[in-house]
Amino acid sequence: MLGNSDKTSLEQIGEFGLIALIKDSVKLYNKQTVMGIGDDAAVMNPAEKQVVITTDMLVEGVHFDMSYVPLKHLGYKAVAANLSDVYAMNATPIQITCSIAVSSRYTVEAIEALYEGINHACKAYNVDLVGGDTTSSLSGMVIGITAIGLANATDLVYRQGAKKGDLICVTGNLGAAYAGLQILKREKSIYIENPGVQPDLDGYDYVLERQLKPEPRADIITQLRELELKPTSMMDVSDGLASELHHICKASACGCRIDAEKIPIDTHTWQVAEELNIQAMTMALYGGEDYELLLTVKQDDYEKARMIADLHVIGYITEEKDGQMIIDSQNHLHPIAPAGWDAFQS
Repeated sequence: MLGNSDKTSLEQIGEFGLIALIKDSVKLYNKQTVMGIGDDAAVMNPAEKQVVITTDMLVEGVHFDMSYVPLKHLGYKAVAANLSDVYAMNATPIQITCSIAVSSRYTVEAIEALYEGINHACKAYNVDLVGGDTTSSLSGMVIGITAIGLANATDLVYRQGAKKGDLICVTGNLGAAYAGLQILKREKSIYIENPGVQPDLDGYDYVLERQLKPEPRADIITQLRELELKPTSMMDVSDGLASELHHICKASACGCRIDAEKIPIDTHTWQVAEELNIQAMTMALYGGEDYELLLTVKQDDYEKARMIADLHVIGYITEEKDGQMIIDSQNHLHPIAPAGWDAFQS
């Protein structure tokens, strides 16, 4: 897609032409959106709700590699990652803005593919794209997404709030996104050394999809509301389970104990871990980008929690002095290192 002489350069249509192109592709889904793209600012009517706002940036070469990330998937993932933060507050995402900086090597068709993914995510999660900004970059691409959500004040859930005895739960399974990333990196390395060799991605569909097209857990939030089950604390798993446990324990001034054997790991992740000689538990604890939900619930709500098929109890909250610990299959306790993805470290 990049560097094709048959493609349209951004210089040919200019910034205002690009904005018009983006605007024409956008549809609105929410009555709370009064004005979207096309004026000096977007307008929303929150209808006496609490407004939740989150922002993330994705930088080429740091957060994504264009040699193996399709632009349509990148657009979808950029939106999904931000919506996940809104759901983690027990709120409903309503709007997003998207700002991009791109170099001259990107064509109009490339930007159209990016926004095709963005619009697809907006439609899937009933979210309105209401604005943003476009500018040039000296090298590569930068994407900045701001997501706006609404919630009743009594429904909001924060990282703080976990209490001694609360059950620690996680949705879905962990480590698959990291497994997919390692497969992509391996195939890129093989291609660099042997350009004539085509990537071998057969059999890795599940872990690749978890890496390239993650889905925020809107379904879990819906089920929690239907069961009238409000977590005592919650956040999404974007930087790895160990990192997120550390955040909840720090915010709630508590400790935790989790059971390694209860951490959900998909069979495909186990297979990739064995193939690459990486422990699957390491992927689950420190891999990141799963965009599952980590939450704590009162013990009295256990019966409600077990009604959610994709919600798994993996441990419980302890006193702060007891630290953050994991128990292995031999019943030995180990401290959980608060490591995970860090944009400022290698």
